[in-house]
Amino acid sequence: MDDEKKERLRRAWAEATAGNRRRSREVKIGSVAIGAGHPVAVQSMTDRNTNDTEACIAQTGRIRQAGGRIVRLTTQGLREAESMRIIAAEVRRRWPDTALVADVHFVPQVADAVAAFADKVRINPGNYNDRGGSFEALLEQCRRSGAALRIGVNHGSLSPKMVGLYGDTPEGMVESAMEYLRICRREGFDRVVISMKSSNTRVMVHAYRMLVAAMHLEGMDYPLHLGVTEAGSGLEGRIKSAVGIGALLADGVGDTIRVSLTEPPENEIPAAQAITAHFASAPAATPRRGQEALREPFAYSRRPTASVGRIGGDNIPLLRSELLPDEAAALHDGRIAVIEAAGPRPVEEWREAILRMDAAGDRRPVILKRTYPSCDGTELAIRAAADFGVMFIDGLADGIWIEGPEGTPQADADGIALDILQASRARMSKTEFISCPGCGRTLYALQDTLAVVKERLSHLKGLKIAVMGCIVNGPGEMADANYGYVGAAPGRITLYRGKEPVRRNIPQEEALDALIALLRSDGRWTEPE
Repeated sequence: MDDEKKERLRRAWAEATAGNRRRSREVKIGSVAIGAGHPVAVQSMTDRNTNDTEACIAQTGRIRQAGGRIVRLTTQGLREAESMRIIAAEVRRRWPDTALVADVHFVPQVADAVAAFADKVRINPGNYNDRGGSFEALLEQCRRSGAALRIGVNHGSLSPKMVGLYGDTPEGMVESAMEYLRICRREGFDRVVISMKSSNTRVMVHAYRMLVAAMHLEGMDYPLHLGVTEAGSGLEGRIKSAVGIGALLADGVGDTIRVSLTEPPENEIPAAQAITAHFASAPAATPRRGQEALREPFAYSRRPTASVGRIGGDNIPLLRSELLPDEAAALHDGRIAVIEAAGPRPVEEWREAILRMDAAGDRRPVILKRTYPSCDGTELAIRAAADFGVMFIDGLADGIWIEGPEGTPQADADGIALDILQASRARMSKTEFISCPGCGRTLYALQDTLAVVKERLSHLKGLKIAVMGCIVNGPGEMADANYGYVGAAPGRITLYRGKEPVRRNIPQEEALDALIALLRSDGRWTEPE
């Protein structure tokens, strides 16, 4: 991308996010309206085989009971499309305020079929264009039935044409989306939602920002679906999702969200609600302040600072509790800046303070601090991740200082801080597990398998290991992983090194030992202490 285009996009990003919330048009998904100032909607996806209609209906009910009014189901073939028709009829009878989304990969004819009765159809342009079928025909079917459309672009699964032109980059993701959005506008179809997902929060945030800017330049105002793919499970999965989603909500960007966890799907709803509630509770602030602190909105750029001991400069970010005595002394005598945010919009407070330092030529290392006086452990993790994560995605800080409610062990707060740094790609301190939430395509017991893989491999610090349910969510969406454990067929696993398969169709009972053998042969294995 040339400098002139970058500058146009920077200005467009600042203009599009100058208000309290990015302006987007209203799109109705069944009875659920998103965009146009509506509260950010939360959603989830079933993980049962769509042909098991009773299981999918029951799971949809649990998601709805938890508070999720948008539920997605995989529809990989015409048989699954017919099963979804049955599910839709029963769901509308039991829970008429629940919207159903058909998730289509690879087969455009399936998208055409489900558009007749689904409330929304999700397609991935990366595997739509070269599979036959007409995108214009899909738009016409959606127009007749009243269905909305989600153009869901995923990092790692771009079309060969886009990879050839732009590489597997945020720019390629944006151009893939814009190609289809221009067709939608040409055809006069505006019930469109867009997502730009990645398991790498930096890639995800940069892609969404660039898309917002690109749409703004062309006068488009389609609403955005936010999410971090393959976030994992437990507290780490919630932190990673809050880092990526929170980084965008902090700038007023996002109209519906999904927290993707390798857990029962109804567990995703409270986590998503906690993220949206955190931002909904902050008062409006117009115009938005501190945007100029973003040196480079669409790529990582570390703010230059002097180094004081092991903090600042090119050093990895540190926790306050990790400072050595001479570094702690430098903090107390002011040679290290501590910026504490006490108000309801901490990202803006921190950015403004850093802008003032830059204007004064002050290059001291910066430790960001915030105290959370009343929340439990999970809420503390989600709120802190939503606040701090974007500052490290943007390279604006050198240290992190989290204080929980009175009585919170500092070790717990420090554990959350380390997970935030890892999720924002600022510092790797342990194994990262990239795992999909599962869906109707999943080929093995994903949640149980992830637990076993974590038990055996969690001591391998600095590695990224993907545990993926099938080939759809495998080679492409685990693009950021060092190694992959991917469902290839029922009871069969294929192992990957990066994006390359190295052992195919291993019986599942042998697959984990085979992965450990691969790590040994690559010199990446150490014995647990």
